[in-house]
Amino acid sequence: MKTSLLLSGLLFFTSTATVKAAITEKAVDYQSGDQLCEGWHAFDDSVTGPQPSVLIVHQWTGLTDYEKMRARMLAELGYNVFALDIYGKGIRPQPPEAGAMAGKFKGDRSLFRERLKAGLEVLRKLPQTDPKKIAAIGYCFGGTGVLELARSGADISGVVSFHGGLGTPTPDDAKNITCQILVLHGADDPFVPPSEVDEFDIEMARAGLEYGFVAYPGAVHAFTQKMAGDDPSKGAAYHAEADEKSWEEMKAFFAKIFTP
Repeated sequence: MKTSLLLSGLLFFTSTATVKAAITEKAVDYQSGDQLCEGWHAFDDSVTGPQPSVLIVHQWTGLTDYEKMRARMLAELGYNVFALDIYGKGIRPQPPEAGAMAGKFKGDRSLFRERLKAGLEVLRKLPQTDPKKIAAIGYCFGGTGVLELARSGADISGVVSFHGGLGTPTPDDAKNITCQILVLHGADDPFVPPSEVDEFDIEMARAGLEYGFVAYPGAVHAFTQKMAGDDPSKGAAYHAEADEKSWEEMKAFFAKIFTP
């Protein structure tokens, strides 16, 4: 059952966070089956001990400077962050090729889950990670990804989908979900229409699950991404207010799910 939210945007800081964060950022090579992947690790090296950690799943063009920026923003809040790579090292398609690549994984959810789980395991094994406090966030294609990760039964605290697709070919897999879910949605998104939102609500209800849902009026697809441009008539466009508010909703969600 959907629970509409308007959260207070609570900030999370670890007790050892300092005013001047020393953010370390680096590429991390890892394997997913036969595929070499290249993720991105960001953390505040002034923070000691295991930290609440966040997995980032990229949008349709692969792991780019956009996800690295979000990783840095999260690290500055005191989180240990790993941005995974679904496509593979050096595979960073642009439209229209990006659509075909994203479609490959949406059409093969087993492969999609394999790549998602491989990235999650990298994060889980990092020395900075508190394995009992892990969340995943994703943008567009990545928003679809984090919901798929939840449906796979991943042992994590929560997922946040930013303007992601909500559909799945296996809705019965919602019974595997053990984590909290927050969906941040553009109310006018033509790529995720009301019918898909309704089907997702039915899926969650049949599994006996409650989830957070926030729809931003006037926002379309990709509302957090400046590279989407500013013309909503194209179906994807940046929306500054929705971007800011959705980030605050995410922070409040993390504060809730990571509270002892």
